Amino acid sequence: MMTPQIAFDDAPAAYRPGGCNIGSAEIARRRTFGLIGLAGSALLALALLAAGAAPIARLLVALPVAGSAIGLIQARLRFCAAFGIAGLRNFGPLGGEEHVAEAAARRADRAMALRVLAAGSLVGLAAGIVLALIPR
Repeated sequence: MMTPQIAFDDAPAAYRPGGCNIGSAEIARRRTFGLIGLAGSALLALALLAAGAAPIARLLVALPVAGSAIGLIQARLRFCAAFGIAGLRNFGPLGGEEHVAEAAARRADRAMALRVLAAGSLVGLAAGIVLALIPR
């Protein structure tokens, strides 16, 4: 049994409950945050290794990696987890959020938000474990 592929299209974004709740300005913001977080995570990892930090201390890299992964996942999926939890969407300029009125749509958005947060957290945890396992 094969897992279905997630389809990404390049069409202009439109609100889809549990699928897409942000437009290009919000996507760019999350991509930028994710890339900056990734660079900061790499610097932290290198600093911890260079300092000879204990493996348990190296697990700290999980936090910025998780934040970075969440930002990049949100950009790729065109879905903001915070907006999903708060029942918001934005396809205009930054700061132009609108409330999602339909209860079923808000439920779908919250479920997707939890999946995004879980996926990013798992990426962060995996990165922290890998860094902790590197011998001194």
